[in-house]
Amino acid sequence: MAATLTLETTAYTLDQLLALSDAQIALAGRSNVGKSSLINALAGRKKLAKVSATPGKTRSVNFYRVEPQHFYLVDLPGYGYARASHEERRNWAKLLEHYLSDCKTLKALALLLDCRLPPQKIDLELASFARACRLPLLPVLTKTDKCKQRERALRQREWHDLLAVRPLLTSSSSRLGMEELWRALIEIAVPGIADADSAPATSE
Repeated sequence: MAATLTLETTAYTLDQLLALSDAQIALAGRSNVGKSSLINALAGRKKLAKVSATPGKTRSVNFYRVEPQHFYLVDLPGYGYARASHEERRNWAKLLEHYLSDCKTLKALALLLDCRLPPQKIDLELASFARACRLPLLPVLTKTDKCKQRERALRQREWHDLLAVRPLLTSSSSRLGMEELWRALIEIAVPGIADADSAPATSE
Protein backbone atom coordinates (compact mmCIF):
# COMPACT_ATOMS: atom_id res chain seq x y z
CA MET A 1 0.00 0.00 0.00
CA ALA A 2 1.46 3.33 -1.05
CA ALA A 3 2.22 5.94 1.59
CA THR A 4 3.70 9.43 1.51
CA LEU A 5 5.22 11.33 4.41
CA THR A 6 5.23 15.12 4.80
CA LEU A 7 6.01 17.46 7.68
CA GLU A 8 2.71 19.12 8.60
CA THR A 9 3.29 20.95 11.87
CA THR A 10 5.70 21.46 14.77
CA ALA A 11 4.68 21.60 18.43
CA TYR A 12 6.41 22.99 21.48
CA THR A 13 3.75 22.77 24.20
CA LEU A 14 1.46 20.08 25.57
CA ASP A 15 -1.65 21.86 24.27
CA GLN A 16 -0.19 21.82 20.76
CA LEU A 17 0.68 18.14 21.14
CA LEU A 18 -2.87 17.21 22.06
CA ALA A 19 -4.61 19.38 19.44
CA LEU A 20 -4.68 16.95 16.50
CA SER A 21 -7.54 14.47 16.25
CA ASP A 22 -6.21 11.88 13.78
CA ALA A 23 -4.42 8.71 14.84
CA GLN A 24 -0.80 9.09 15.90
CA ILE A 25 2.22 6.84 16.40
CA ALA A 26 5.06 8.32 18.40
CA LEU A 27 8.70 7.74 17.47
CA ALA A 28 11.04 7.89 20.45
CA GLY A 29 14.65 6.97 21.11
CA ARG A 30 17.98 8.07 22.48
CA SER A 31 19.37 11.25 20.99
CA ASN A 32 21.84 9.42 18.74
CA VAL A 33 19.67 6.48 17.71
CA GLY A 34 19.22 7.72 14.12
CA LYS A 35 15.58 8.80 14.29
CA SER A 36 15.83 11.58 11.69
CA SER A 37 17.65 9.27 9.28
CA LEU A 38 14.95 6.65 9.75
CA ILE A 39 12.20 9.18 8.97
CA ASN A 40 14.04 10.21 5.81
CA ALA A 41 14.42 6.57 4.79
CA LEU A 42 10.70 5.94 5.32
CA ALA A 43 9.89 9.00 3.23
CA GLY A 44 12.39 8.17 0.51
CA ARG A 45 13.82 11.68 0.89
CA LYS A 46 17.17 12.85 2.19
CA LYS A 47 16.20 16.12 3.86
CA LEU A 48 12.64 15.77 5.14
CA ALA A 49 13.89 15.44 8.72
CA LYS A 50 17.01 17.44 9.53
CA VAL A 51 19.90 15.23 10.59
CA SER A 52 22.05 17.12 13.07
CA ALA A 53 25.70 16.43 13.80
CA THR A 54 24.95 17.35 17.40
CA PRO A 55 22.89 14.69 19.23
CA GLY A 56 19.99 16.04 21.24
CA LYS A 57 19.70 19.28 19.30
CA THR A 58 16.02 18.88 18.42
CA ARG A 59 13.77 20.64 20.93
CA SER A 60 10.45 20.50 19.09
CA VAL A 61 7.97 17.73 18.36
CA ASN A 62 7.43 17.23 14.63
CA PHE A 63 4.21 15.82 13.18
CA TYR A 64 4.63 13.99 9.87
CA ARG A 65 1.43 13.36 7.95
CA VAL A 66 1.00 9.92 6.38
CA GLU A 67 -1.29 9.85 3.35
CA PRO A 68 -3.59 8.43 2.12
CA GLN A 69 -3.93 6.57 5.43
CA HIS A 70 -4.62 9.80 7.39
CA PHE A 71 -2.42 9.46 10.47
CA TYR A 72 0.69 11.04 11.96
CA LEU A 73 4.17 9.86 12.81
CA VAL A 74 5.19 12.03 15.76
CA ASP A 75 8.92 12.65 16.10
CA LEU A 76 9.65 13.18 19.80
CA PRO A 77 12.88 14.86 21.01
CA GLY A 78 15.73 12.45 21.63
CA TYR A 79 16.42 11.63 25.26
CA GLY A 80 19.49 10.76 27.30
CA TYR A 81 21.79 13.45 25.88
CA ALA A 82 24.31 14.14 28.63
CA ARG A 83 25.21 17.69 27.52
CA ALA A 84 21.65 18.96 27.82
CA SER A 85 21.04 20.88 31.02
CA HIS A 86 19.23 19.23 33.91
CA GLU A 87 16.33 21.63 33.42
CA GLU A 88 16.06 20.79 29.72
CA ARG A 89 16.08 17.05 30.42
CA ARG A 90 13.43 17.47 33.12
CA ASN A 91 11.19 19.53 30.84
CA TRP A 92 11.53 17.04 27.98
CA ALA A 93 10.67 14.16 30.30
CA LYS A 94 7.61 15.94 31.67
CA LEU A 95 6.34 16.80 28.19
CA LEU A 96 6.93 13.25 26.98
CA GLU A 97 5.16 11.70 29.96
CA HIS A 98 2.09 13.92 29.62
CA TYR A 99 1.87 13.29 25.89
CA LEU A 100 2.14 9.50 26.23
CA SER A 101 -0.41 9.37 29.03
CA ASP A 102 -2.90 12.04 27.87
CA CYS A 103 -3.07 11.85 24.07
CA LYS A 104 -6.31 10.03 23.27
CA THR A 105 -5.43 9.41 19.61
CA LEU A 106 -1.98 7.94 20.28
CA LYS A 107 -2.06 4.35 19.04
CA ALA A 108 1.44 3.10 19.88
CA LEU A 109 5.01 3.98 20.72
CA ALA A 110 7.66 3.01 18.19
CA LEU A 111 10.71 2.62 20.41
CA LEU A 112 13.93 3.07 18.43
CA LEU A 113 16.88 1.06 19.76
CA ASP A 114 20.51 1.14 18.64
CA CYS A 115 21.40 -2.36 17.44
CA ARG A 116 25.03 -1.82 18.44
CA LEU A 117 24.19 -1.49 22.14
CA PRO A 118 22.89 -3.97 24.71
CA PRO A 119 19.57 -3.01 26.32
CA GLN A 120 19.90 0.33 28.08
CA LYS A 121 18.17 1.27 31.34
CA ILE A 122 16.73 4.51 29.93
CA ASP A 123 15.08 2.64 27.04
CA LEU A 124 13.63 0.06 29.40
CA GLU A 125 12.24 2.83 31.61
CA LEU A 126 10.43 4.41 28.65
CA ALA A 127 9.07 1.02 27.57
CA SER A 128 7.82 0.41 31.11
CA PHE A 129 6.14 3.83 31.24
CA ALA A 130 4.45 3.24 27.87
CA ARG A 131 3.15 -0.10 29.11
CA ALA A 132 1.81 1.61 32.25
CA CYS A 133 -0.07 3.95 29.89
CA ARG A 134 -1.41 0.88 28.08
CA LEU A 135 0.35 1.87 24.88
CA PRO A 136 1.35 -0.91 22.49
CA LEU A 137 5.09 -1.02 21.79
CA LEU A 138 6.75 -1.38 18.40
CA PRO A 139 10.46 -1.92 19.07
CA VAL A 140 12.69 -0.98 16.11
CA LEU A 141 16.39 -1.78 15.99
CA THR A 142 18.32 0.87 14.04
CA LYS A 143 21.79 0.94 12.45
CA THR A 144 21.75 -2.80 11.79
CA ASP A 145 24.08 -2.30 8.83
CA LYS A 146 26.82 -1.61 11.39
CA CYS A 147 26.29 -5.01 13.05
CA LYS A 148 27.09 -8.54 12.01
CA GLN A 149 24.25 -11.01 11.58
CA ARG A 150 25.07 -12.72 14.87
CA GLU A 151 24.86 -9.43 16.76
CA ARG A 152 21.54 -8.56 15.13
CA ALA A 153 20.06 -11.89 16.18
CA LEU A 154 21.39 -11.43 19.72
CA ARG A 155 19.80 -7.99 20.04
CA GLN A 156 16.48 -9.28 18.74
CA ARG A 157 16.49 -12.09 21.32
CA GLU A 158 17.49 -9.76 24.15
CA TRP A 159 14.73 -7.27 23.45
CA HIS A 160 12.16 -9.95 22.74
CA ASP A 161 12.88 -11.50 26.13
CA LEU A 162 12.49 -8.09 27.82
CA LEU A 163 9.47 -6.74 25.95
CA ALA A 164 7.76 -9.90 24.68
CA VAL A 165 7.72 -8.25 21.24
CA ARG A 166 10.14 -9.13 18.45
CA PRO A 167 11.95 -5.96 17.27
CA LEU A 168 12.07 -5.06 13.61
CA LEU A 169 15.52 -4.81 12.03
CA THR A 170 16.14 -1.59 10.10
CA SER A 171 18.92 0.36 8.45
CA SER A 172 18.43 3.85 7.08
CA SER A 173 21.48 3.65 4.82
CA SER A 174 20.72 0.26 3.25
CA ARG A 175 16.90 0.62 3.61
CA LEU A 176 16.74 -2.78 5.29
CA GLY A 177 13.34 -3.30 6.89
CA MET A 178 11.67 -0.15 5.58
CA GLU A 179 8.82 -1.96 3.85
CA GLU A 180 8.19 -4.16 6.89
CA LEU A 181 8.23 -1.11 9.17
CA TRP A 182 5.77 0.75 6.93
CA ARG A 183 3.37 -2.19 7.01
CA ALA A 184 3.60 -2.41 10.81
CA LEU A 185 2.99 1.33 11.25
CA ILE A 186 0.00 1.40 8.92
CA GLU A 187 -1.55 -1.69 10.47
CA ILE A 188 -1.28 -0.14 13.95
CA ALA A 189 -2.68 3.23 12.90
CA VAL A 190 -5.43 1.90 10.64
CA PRO A 191 -6.05 -1.75 11.58
CA GLY A 192 -6.93 -4.00 8.66
CA ILE A 193 -5.91 -1.57 5.93
CA ALA A 194 -2.43 -2.90 5.22
CA ASP A 195 -2.21 -5.55 2.51
CA ALA A 196 0.59 -7.96 3.34
CA ASP A 197 1.11 -8.65 -0.35
CA SER A 198 1.72 -5.03 -1.33
CA ALA A 199 4.77 -3.06 -0.24
CA PRO A 200 4.31 0.64 0.58
CA ALA A 201 5.89 2.99 -1.96
CA THR A 202 7.53 6.28 -1.10
CA SER A 203 7.46 9.46 -3.08
CA GLU A 204 8.83 12.98 -3.01
